[in-house]
Amino acid sequence: MSRTKPDAAALVALVEKARAGDGAALEGIVREIQQPIYRLALRMLWHPEDARDATQDILVRVITQLGGFRGDSALTTWVYRVAANYLLSAKKSRLEAQALSYEAFAADLDDGLDLTAFRREDPESIAILEEIKVGCTLAMLSCLDRPHRLAYILGEIAELTDAEGAAALEVTQDAFRKRLSRARRTVSDFMLGHCGLLDPVRSCRCHRRARRAMSSGRVDPQRLMFVPSLAHARRFPEVLKEIRALEATRRAAALLRSHADHRIDFVAELRELVAQRP
Repeated sequence: MSRTKPDAAALVALVEKARAGDGAALEGIVREIQQPIYRLALRMLWHPEDARDATQDILVRVITQLGGFRGDSALTTWVYRVAANYLLSAKKSRLEAQALSYEAFAADLDDGLDLTAFRREDPESIAILEEIKVGCTLAMLSCLDRPHRLAYILGEIAELTDAEGAAALEVTQDAFRKRLSRARRTVSDFMLGHCGLLDPVRSCRCHRRARRAMSSGRVDPQRLMFVPSLAHARRFPEVLKEIRALEATRRAAALLRSHADHRIDFVAELRELVAQRP
């Protein structure tokens, strides 16, 4: 499930040891799957705090349901299935509660643009612009309904095969391909039509949205949600060149895939939960 796929045989060995009561093996499984689950939850729910809560709940489900893993698919696929079932029925995200649509989002992108250039050289400005970029692109995903959003994240961003994606969502491969195709076309068309990051002919508006984002409270310079460090933001111009060199239909997923990771570790919390179980 990580960006470098784990060794399937090694994971199965960990499962067998965990079932036999090996706590270290169980922690090894959690360490392997927690980051990909968090990435999935963040892209589904938008807000990092909600994604953390969902990740912990999903990890608990994985641990408690580990005895139900039969090995008819890779462990990673099974874990994605557990996560997908949870996320499909989770309460509405903060953006979903606003009934966000692509039409409304497009209007919002055009509203209140500041014609005065926002400083982009100092560290604070760089961090603020990165915050706007990530928050905005994640919001674009929230305009999809959950089944199509999941298909897009799993198939286009996490790059699962049709067989893996279909197994994770418990649909046929044909249904998964159709769902993914519709989502890919919708996201790509919207982002190419409204995002200057993906289309160099268009002007990127992140810097023109900065002051509005701060004055409205959407971005708090003292408490950034999506920027774990400046290192990633500083190298983004080079990453953007690579993204723009791709075929147009592949740029949106590449941009979403380029977001910096928040490093999380739920092992200690889950260790405590397991210790409390009768």
